[in-house]
Amino acid sequence: MSRLDQTRSFIPVSIAILTVSDTRTIETDKSGDTLAERIGEAGHWLADRAVCPDDTAEIRGHVRRWTTDPEIDVVITTGGTGFTGRDVTPEAIAPLFDKHMEGFSAVFHRLSYDKIGTSTVQSRATAGLVNATFVFVLPGSPGACRDAWDGILKAQLDYRHMPCNFVEIMPRLSESLRRGATEGGGRSA
Repeated sequence: MSRLDQTRSFIPVSIAILTVSDTRTIETDKSGDTLAERIGEAGHWLADRAVCPDDTAEIRGHVRRWTTDPEIDVVITTGGTGFTGRDVTPEAIAPLFDKHMEGFSAVFHRLSYDKIGTSTVQSRATAGLVNATFVFVLPGSPGACRDAWDGILKAQLDYRHMPCNFVEIMPRLSESLRRGATEGGGRSA
């Protein structure tokens, strides 16, 4: 069963938030506000925050820039995960994934089902690693952001969370990148 190991010290991580929307601004972005508040309350750092339109190139540009910044540990996007023609966030980000995190989607949908029932199938929430940086792709509603943070991310981004958490493996995420470079492989952009 999960628990907090109080003998471990909390380690804050640096998180960037990207809201994907054709209509929101920083001033009207309730989902981004929800995430920013929770990040701060948990003791983490908000590294950057932006709003961009539902445009594949712009979404990828933000995620690429943030995942190559050594000061950013985690990127969370909100919005663009539905099925309408403008919902392109998963398509924009999935090709960037070095590793997919299927378990995130499964747990997110399990939590979401308890709150909104079968409507959860209308979300294509996903997650993975890009350049040794965790990237979480969330729906655009404040409720979905709350569910993902409170039900998954808060615990997994807490070094004290047992039996395991993302923070304790962060130093080892780039092992394959270093190995590829030393073996003459390297990583394609």
